[in-house]
Amino acid sequence: MVKFLVLWNTPEDPVAFERHYRDVQIPLIKQLPGLRRYTIGRHATAVRGEEPYYWIAELEWDSMDELQKAFQSPQGQATAQDAANLGIASSTGFRGMVYEVEEV
Repeated sequence: MVKFLVLWNTPEDPVAFERHYRDVQIPLIKQLPGLRRYTIGRHATAVRGEEPYYWIAELEWDSMDELQKAFQSPQGQATAQDAANLGIASSTGFRGMVYEVEEV
């Protein structure tokens, strides 16, 4: 399994950010080909170090190849463009990472 983790910083306008995320991002993401699971998290608490992220999204695919195909699709390109616009428009910014999961 492969996961794509997106960590959003605290937005200047949380209400507008969440409205856009729920009304635009979620419907786009749910159209990604091969997506197995999609969760969001809020109210993170930092265990150590820096301020916690405001919003966390976790997306899962069966393989790296499927994830890459999903983001090469028209739906994937629209999702990525909207996420970039959301980060710029809200001055929020985000970090993203992709990783393979190994069950131990």
